Amino acid sequence: MNRRWISASCDAAVVERIASDLELPEWIARSLILRGHSSPEAAADFLDPRLRRLADPLLIPNLQPAVERLFRQRESGEPLVVFGDYDVDGVTSTAILKSGLERLGWQIHAYLPHRMEEGYGLSQGGVEACLERYPVSLLLAVDCGSTAVEPIAALNARGVDVLVLDHHQVSCPPPAALALVNPQLGPPDARSFRELCSAGLAFKLLHAVVKRGRDLGLAGFETLDLREFLDLVALGTVADLVPLVGENRILVTAGLQRLTDTQRPGLVALKEVAGIEGTVGGQEVGFQLGPRLNAAGRLETATASLDLLLATDLEVARPLATALDGINRERQTLEREITEAALAQVRSRYVPERDWVIVEGQPHWHLGVVGIVASRVLREFHRPTLILGGDADLLHWRGSGRSVTGFDLAAALRGCDDLLVKHGGHAMAAGVTLVPTQLDALRVRLNQLACAALTPEQLIPELRIDAWIRLSDLSLDTMEQLERLEPFGMENPSVQLAMARVHLAGAPMRMGKNRQHLKLTLTDGIARVDAVWWNAGDGALPVGEFDVAGVPQINDYAGRRTVQLRWLSFRPCGLTV
Repeated sequence: MNRRWISASCDAAVVERIASDLELPEWIARSLILRGHSSPEAAADFLDPRLRRLADPLLIPNLQPAVERLFRQRESGEPLVVFGDYDVDGVTSTAILKSGLERLGWQIHAYLPHRMEEGYGLSQGGVEACLERYPVSLLLAVDCGSTAVEPIAALNARGVDVLVLDHHQVSCPPPAALALVNPQLGPPDARSFRELCSAGLAFKLLHAVVKRGRDLGLAGFETLDLREFLDLVALGTVADLVPLVGENRILVTAGLQRLTDTQRPGLVALKEVAGIEGTVGGQEVGFQLGPRLNAAGRLETATASLDLLLATDLEVARPLATALDGINRERQTLEREITEAALAQVRSRYVPERDWVIVEGQPHWHLGVVGIVASRVLREFHRPTLILGGDADLLHWRGSGRSVTGFDLAAALRGCDDLLVKHGGHAMAAGVTLVPTQLDALRVRLNQLACAALTPEQLIPELRIDAWIRLSDLSLDTMEQLERLEPFGMENPSVQLAMARVHLAGAPMRMGKNRQHLKLTLTDGIARVDAVWWNAGDGALPVGEFDVAGVPQINDYAGRRTVQLRWLSFRPCGLTV
């Protein structure tokens, strides 16, 4: 697929000032500016994400009444139940709250819904099953509940108080929870906490609880070290793909350090089955730990993942981790089969000039992987994509969507409300439930909305270039400076560099089980740098001089550290950006 190379302009004087004041290469200073840090002071703060910079948790809307209600429950000695969600954010936030509050004297149960039987979020069926198992007077919904108007009204009617701790969009009208703790209700400029996911919110709630308990002089509150929970916070935050800015950056930076050295038995065991031995970064969470924790909830229930995170010794944790690894392999097979089927279905009818949005479904496609399949289809066609599968009774289809920049998928689905049973989500990712006979009408409506909102250029994927450099600018010293921008993720993407007029120094080397990867050596006649082109397949190789774009990385192999590029793209020399 063709890609548009885009290189934003920067004020040269600002680049020079930041580079000089912070003693950084100019291309790193430029990368900081392009991420919104346009003064030496702002850039310095970004490069120094300390826990002491965390804001008072009580600044989060409605957190204070939630804390007060929790303490009344503790005084009564009655149990409460945490009702979580089955993705990594939901499971980690549930684990944080259950283990943290339990250590501080609360009687607490945890419940995770079954994806296939009870559906997503705080559903009526999930609530009934939860209260049948745990008849309590206080329910704390985490990572769900912001749109559960009817289930929360029913809980209120039966005398159950509801606290909601969630970061998803809030319905209008909002549910009548005793406390709806959601950063979306805060002011638009509250960047310090507005982007928190539920794992971050659980940490902030626990922080507020500890502060209150210490003010009251309660036993056990003084000795609880909140840093113990940062490994779980990092897991949930990275896996949920929320922006790694503000408090998320602070929590993830500290949390990944904690995760590298974690003594939590469940995570020790999970790292073992994932083959992780050294430093744990965003890549390890996103591609090795997160998918294994997600797998159980995608196919059935996430209870095994929660049990793993709550395990207190390795003898219990290791069999659970092994089981999750097996479920993840099953999920990978299922995902691959459905992706191939979905791509074939799209190709059979796809017309680029007509299809601004892709909507496909089949009753037998497993609901647990339709979101991943949507991402795969979007990657190939660069169109907003909605993939659906059949519900348990086949009367409804449920699906997940992924979008492109410029098309707010959640807002578009609100424009299709009359066609849907249920919907919700974010600008870039959303979920729907519909009657299958409405699928074609939904496809037509979404395409009309996308055609009005997008330009044809927005349907051509961009290749963002942070800076043009020389190969000789890449050294171990500059890479150590670049590492200060980590962790990379949403709104803090990996730095992508371009180099002009390079050529191959020798024949590329095939790698991988199926020889699908390429290792190449680039030179501009002065310096040489290795590059790895993952999943190159049988794509055309550059000939003669060309421009190349890639992500600079450190390669640690056999005790030797070198700089290499993760290949992104190449093009003929001399084209304008």
